[in-house]
Amino acid sequence: MKIVIIGGGFAGINLAKGLAGDKNFDVTLVDKNNYNFFPPLIYQVATAYLEPSSISYPFRKLFSGTRNVHFRLGEVISVNTAENKVVLHNGELEYDRLIFATGAETNYFGMENVRKNSIPMKTLNDAIEMRNKLLQRMERASICKNSRERRKYLNIVVAGGGPTGVEVSGMFAEMRSGILRREYPELSTSVSNIYLVDGGDALLSPMSKKSQEDTLKALTKMGVIVKLHCRVTDYTEDTVHLNTGETIYSKNLIWAAGVSAKIFEGIPAESYGRGRRMSVDAYNKVVNTDNIYSIGDTCIQLTDTAFPDGHPQVAQVAIQQGLNLAKNFKNELKSKPLKAFKYHDKGSMAIIGKNKAVVDLPKPKMHFKGFIAWLMWLFIHLMSLISYRNRVTTFYNWMIAYFSKDQSLRMIIRPDKRSKT
Repeated sequence: MKIVIIGGGFAGINLAKGLAGDKNFDVTLVDKNNYNFFPPLIYQVATAYLEPSSISYPFRKLFSGTRNVHFRLGEVISVNTAENKVVLHNGELEYDRLIFATGAETNYFGMENVRKNSIPMKTLNDAIEMRNKLLQRMERASICKNSRERRKYLNIVVAGGGPTGVEVSGMFAEMRSGILRREYPELSTSVSNIYLVDGGDALLSPMSKKSQEDTLKALTKMGVIVKLHCRVTDYTEDTVHLNTGETIYSKNLIWAAGVSAKIFEGIPAESYGRGRRMSVDAYNKVVNTDNIYSIGDTCIQLTDTAFPDGHPQVAQVAIQQGLNLAKNFKNELKSKPLKAFKYHDKGSMAIIGKNKAVVDLPKPKMHFKGFIAWLMWLFIHLMSLISYRNRVTTFYNWMIAYFSKDQSLRMIIRPDKRSKT
């Protein structure tokens, strides 16, 4: 059976690993990048606490020695359902089963100025670009004589009070009180503010009330200005406009406020649901199609009675759907019953800063905060990295940062734009 998987994130990689080594399947994994990366630690690359290689790993190296799994670098242009072909920017692939595991992309809610001028936090490229921009702006602030203009370089606005927004705000607060004072003496007397803006009535809305309260208290104590019931409405001329009428002067609007799925030519319009996610049945088959499936953030499944409005767009859903679909493909060949997907919620967590985190466990229902929650967060994220090499290098960097209260990765490295490939 020819299996084509579009996307090598949590969902796609676990589906491919679930079918690896089975000679009944000829698997081709397609991705626009030649590496898998770990999105929950993107913000640590963006803030120069980890190197990109610490959270990424090449697909070809990952599947080297696995004869039935192949990698194809490419981007999807369209799908020809009549001929069972997917058209890439560099060729075509035939399939018996086509699986979309393309995740989600940044959603700017139609605000063009925000899209053009803010700093997204979705891909590894985004993280590297953010690191370079922030470091360059610090250097410019250090030679800026106008205090009002200097404040624009130093003020940071984070839009979105989910885990990413909370974690990056906490990281910036710690950097401001440590690294900024040590390495930028020119800015030691300058005023800088970190704003965390969210339209809801609490941070970390999917988590427990205790986690929300603990997070708000910890961030406020760290000096982060949290603005709830606030939404960004525009971003022009270094000014962030809020729906309350307030404005914040800043050159640094970090966008972590929402995501949406992608639409692909050839997939029926009726196959898409809320947030442009592909509507799937209990077995992750896309509705109104015969042999096309969707897993992870790019799909919405309303058949799980515990999640009637669809599953949260988190890593564990993607991982479990990928593994379940692999088992179903094997059962299909053996004429065995298929297993409907049921999400097993293992809990949720967010890190706030050094020795500060919150963790919610569903069964038994428990809440942790502080140092023990921070250790749990470190362990879970370390073990979730795809290779031993990633785990060792990440652990090493974390230990250096913990004991030295610093990192030595703050270098501005940009490719030569004149170079040709």
